[in-house]
Amino acid sequence: MKYESQAVSKPYFIFALLLFAGQILFGLILGTQYVIGDFLFPEIPFNVARMVHTNLLIVWLLFGFMGAAYYLIPEEAETELHSPKLAIILFWVFAAAGTLTILGYLFVPYATLAEITGNDLLPTMGREFLEQPTITKIGIVVVALGFLYNIGMTVLKGRKTVINIVLITGLLGLALLFLFSFYNPENLALDKFFWWFVVHLWVEGVWELIMASILAYVLIKVTGVDREVIEKWLYVIIAMALITGIIGTGHHFFWIGPPEYWLWLGSVFSALEPIPFFMMTLFAFNMVNRRRREHPNRAATLWALGCAVMAFLGAGVWGFLHTLAPVNYFTHGSQITAAHGHMAFYGAYAMIVITIISYAMPAMRGRPNGNCNKAQVVEMWGFWLMTIAMVFITLFLTGAGILQVWLQRIPESGEALSFMVTQDKLALFYWLRLIAGLFFMAGLVAYFWSFFIKGEDPLVEAQARLQES
Repeated sequence: MKYESQAVSKPYFIFALLLFAGQILFGLILGTQYVIGDFLFPEIPFNVARMVHTNLLIVWLLFGFMGAAYYLIPEEAETELHSPKLAIILFWVFAAAGTLTILGYLFVPYATLAEITGNDLLPTMGREFLEQPTITKIGIVVVALGFLYNIGMTVLKGRKTVINIVLITGLLGLALLFLFSFYNPENLALDKFFWWFVVHLWVEGVWELIMASILAYVLIKVTGVDREVIEKWLYVIIAMALITGIIGTGHHFFWIGPPEYWLWLGSVFSALEPIPFFMMTLFAFNMVNRRRREHPNRAATLWALGCAVMAFLGAGVWGFLHTLAPVNYFTHGSQITAAHGHMAFYGAYAMIVITIISYAMPAMRGRPNGNCNKAQVVEMWGFWLMTIAMVFITLFLTGAGILQVWLQRIPESGEALSFMVTQDKLALFYWLRLIAGLFFMAGLVAYFWSFFIKGEDPLVEAQARLQES
């Protein structure tokens, strides 16, 4: 760790991982409720569990992005963070707001929560992924402004690199697009139109810039490839991501009333969206193959490569499967959508946050070359368990989605079944998904366990083995 102020990212990473564990726990609760409908009812109804599951996903990723920025920007800018104290204050504000919001979901009826948090003064609640109380949304804006000020001032007084600029551009876009969550028109079609300005342009727009910049930073560190080479790749990737992602928002406009030209625009540009993810995969493997040094933190390298591959499969391939309007006519809102969402979020964003944590946390704990070999082996077991489990979760949900479309939405297959009858027919896939989820949790436990394994620096261990031989 080159700069003392980089240490402020540590609480962000720790809290992000705790929220990640909570997200997976509620995912298992949801998976169980799919097959045992009254599981934990009425204590945790399905709609509440789903709300907590998706909100924890968003919040833990935001904590991860903030921690990543606080770690890499001082090093890229070659200067200490503008205000470490402000970073710690914002951490506690954000952590308190997030915790209280989740507790509110669990212990206060949603209508009551809306009433006591001032939703009648500025109605913003009730929309998927944006269920946060209005007061929480205001708090997020305050935290985001303080965070952007802190990292912005750091970059202004230090070195300006492509990685810094791309990362800040992505974070600025994240903050600005979130403002659409405060616009809640009465017209449902109009509401959905602007709702996608937050949800889609986050995950298929500015978040891709954040992902690409973090990946580029880690690859520079673990491969030793010239910065100029990596930066050229980064320019091309983010250009393709924005060109396809912004107009590709149209694949959400197919069935909510906008003009028919969105059927063409949404289909064509969405079909191009896998390209930047494929380029990220080529980028990661090309840089590792061209590396000038064998970095002892093999776990971080594995997470970086896995992130590129899984992002391409989840966001690219599974996104393409149902993004063309003639296909989406049948698959819209089916379990195929859930399959795409699970692998895309895990591959593109969960894995990139874990990648930077895997690289940065050992350095902040006094291990600049990574954890000891035993800890890295356990961490890599966690990688493979979680990643393979997510592949099977995606495959089982895809199978459920194909059967759902066949039974419920294609008249040629006979009389279409009702939604609930169809869900009964999908029970086997849901059971298999739940079993895969348990394996994912086992992988997460292994990953956490790796943090508590003590041992020598991997370079010291390697030198000891050479001396013995």
